[in-house]
Amino acid sequence: MRVGFALACALLLTPVAAFAEPAPELRLLSEHPVDGMRGGNLSGLAQCGKDLWTVSDRDDDQIYRLDTRDTVWQAETVGIGVPAVPDSGLPWGLRSRAWAASFVRGGDLDFEGITCDSAGNRYIVSEAHAAVLKVPPTGPASWLKISPIMVREARASGMLLRFNALFEGLAINPEGDKIWLAAERESRGLLLIKRQQTVWDCDGGCVLLSEAGKEMQPAQFPRARALPKDFADLSLFNGKLFTLERNVYQICRRDAQTAKVERCWSYAAEALQENRRYPQAFGLEEALVVDADGAWIGIDNNTGARADGEVRPIVWRFAAPEGGWSAKP
Repeated sequence: MRVGFALACALLLTPVAAFAEPAPELRLLSEHPVDGMRGGNLSGLAQCGKDLWTVSDRDDDQIYRLDTRDTVWQAETVGIGVPAVPDSGLPWGLRSRAWAASFVRGGDLDFEGITCDSAGNRYIVSEAHAAVLKVPPTGPASWLKISPIMVREARASGMLLRFNALFEGLAINPEGDKIWLAAERESRGLLLIKRQQTVWDCDGGCVLLSEAGKEMQPAQFPRARALPKDFADLSLFNGKLFTLERNVYQICRRDAQTAKVERCWSYAAEALQENRRYPQAFGLEEALVVDADGAWIGIDNNTGARADGEVRPIVWRFAAPEGGWSAKP
């Protein structure tokens, strides 16, 4: 009884400043339905020079360049020849479940993110195999040689333990020698690997962050509830790592070396307007590109209709926050 009374008093005496303030809201500039994706399920975005690229987690043999000249965007198919997937060190149980699921949903590789370096090389992460495919501007695609230490470290830290909750996004530096990977949930986390001659390896440790727990959905979400903390994609801009945290409808800026959160912005007010809502009980945003002027956020709606009847994948354009992405709280 005394302990309970003491805790109650402590809570009452806690300064208001100790509680996190609501994240500032981003302003929506435009939205763009995407036509022409064979498998739908837009699951990643990348800016390569002036072009936006995307992938579908249902297509193993092609990626898409987006024609963004009109309000409705057209996905232009670019075929890729994918060699046999290397063994990343995932256990047989996870690999076999992914193989079985591919017969139901399509897409053995389960592409979940795409990024580009300054040379125009595209890098695509396969969630099913915890592997990264490199697609150069010319020439054949190839899988990166990643040390199995990465998967071992991730699993020892509580990540990559659940089917369909493996790598959900990636980002690469302009020089093309550092890759950040986002483990989706239960536990979510961020890892960093570096190119060392021919092999990508951990430099003193791959894991920057691993965390479990739950967070409340935003108040705008119908029947909001607590869901597992998650990452849906990554974007690297001005040396900072930006994480798409779809269950709480936020973009967060993080230190690229420590993964520590520096500031977050919400897109809930725009995304959860009644006409834009989907019947699913969780966020569907899976793609992020941050640039000086704003952010692109892509939706993997699993071909499901939202409240206004739209069934195509959607990409939103949000304005950069006041003061820019580097602004302090």
